[in-house]
Amino acid sequence: MDMESAFASLNWLAILLASVSTFMIGGAWYSPLMFSKKWMMEAEITEEDLKQGQAKVFGLSFIFSFVAAFVLAMFLGPEADVVFGITAGFMVGFAWVLLSMGTTYLFERRSFTLLAINGGYHVVSFMIMGMIIGLFN
Repeated sequence: MDMESAFASLNWLAILLASVSTFMIGGAWYSPLMFSKKWMMEAEITEEDLKQGQAKVFGLSFIFSFVAAFVLAMFLGPEADVVFGITAGFMVGFAWVLLSMGTTYLFERRSFTLLAINGGYHVVSFMIMGMIIGLFN
């Protein structure tokens, strides 16, 4: 498939929904009900730190999520179904994102707990993005 056909086959609604899903997952993942206290302790972040520059953080995070969903949709292609979307999302999240973060975390001497929290978020996010994209194909 050439690039023009690849772009034409994209479902922009799916990409948008996949992007938004990362915020919903992140809202739950980093909430007091799940990992916020442990994450803040491991990342050495305070409540005061979190209040600074929120518009920039959320704005850029959405752009990054949108680009990630766009590239995932290109990677999955127009024939992807839900099962392939979830499977590919897991592989991307685990093998490309979590393990790449793991390499950086090793050199930065960051904790395995922080890697599990942050990397786990990305694994779940990519699986859900893949599911949404596959559902719309």
